[in-house]
Amino acid sequence: MNAPAPKVCFLYIAQTHQILHSLPIAIELARNWPQFDVHLAATSQAHLDYIDEALAQLGDAPLTTRLLGPKWLRDIRPGRATTPPKAAMLVANARLLAGYDAVVTPERTTALLRRLGVKRTKLVYTQHGAGDRGGPFEPRLGLFDLVMAAGPKQRDRMIDSGLVAPENCAMVGYPKFDIVEALSPKPKNPFTDQRPIVLYNPHFDPKLSSWPRWGAQVLERFAADDRYNLIFAPHVRLFDQAGAPDVGPVNRFADHPRIHIDLGGPAAIDMTYTRVADVYLGDVSSQIYEFLRTPKPAIFLNAHGVDWAADESYRHWRYGPVLDNVEALPDAVATAIASHGDYLAEQQAGFASSFDLQPRSSSLRAAEAIAVRLGGRPVP
Repeated sequence: MNAPAPKVCFLYIAQTHQILHSLPIAIELARNWPQFDVHLAATSQAHLDYIDEALAQLGDAPLTTRLLGPKWLRDIRPGRATTPPKAAMLVANARLLAGYDAVVTPERTTALLRRLGVKRTKLVYTQHGAGDRGGPFEPRLGLFDLVMAAGPKQRDRMIDSGLVAPENCAMVGYPKFDIVEALSPKPKNPFTDQRPIVLYNPHFDPKLSSWPRWGAQVLERFAADDRYNLIFAPHVRLFDQAGAPDVGPVNRFADHPRIHIDLGGPAAIDMTYTRVADVYLGDVSSQIYEFLRTPKPAIFLNAHGVDWAADESYRHWRYGPVLDNVEALPDAVATAIASHGDYLAEQQAGFASSFDLQPRSSSLRAAEAIAVRLGGRPVP
């Protein structure tokens, strides 16, 4: 009698921006290791709808999707959140998830399963960005059986700090890069004129973000200056969480002809804006590295008076001018464009240390790491 196929669950309990970091891995695992039964499980129907649309564009793969219950818990949306509480959904589904041989997740809250008694199931953390911020480098990483790194920067920091054992770390590149061109081969420019485009991409954490102190002023300054178009596409969690800031200051600019606002739509998560923008304006979001896939000018806002020069969590602030106030905006954009050559070498070095990209796709390398950990064979 044949043994049942090992079951692998790709779990989505956070906002949609995390989906593209593990969906391409699930597709490669299902296509290249047919001995595994690969499931995609989400706590929101909107997540499954997004996944279904992506799969329709990417071609068939033997994947099973499921919506996690209970419905009453799915309907809880603290503040303006689009997803139910993560920890509560893990508690409600712990027994179901314990039935899988592996749970693959792009976020760290899933480590809670260990405290809920899920011991046999292997936990795999794919990451959902390749930034410098210190927050993601924390003890929960040690609860995962396999942790992926986009490049040597992440790998070395996790291993050198003792958070992840070398044998539990797989450096696989950046699977999201494999999928964005397939989903959006020609990213749509939201503007019809030829003005340079600035992408303002503040982080969600109020202790780090430029939005609470300076965000409204940034929008006002670009609204009053006709040299540039501005895309305001913050980290999707900024306005999608309990205690999210008031959207009133944003709504004032909803109809402005030179300001495009996207607080979390598909284009805000599939690298559309990081590809069409000419200049990046932000603070600590890891999206700076997605923007620098093509080296371009960048500007950073030091809204909290950080002594950043020797802090590795602010390494990306070496890639362009750092402003200690917004009085110079948008004049600073012209300066950043003119001085880009001064920062090019740092940008290229930072990108290279963040992403271990090879001719062999990152998604396939990541899927292979999971398969081998579960007893499968490497791709020939």
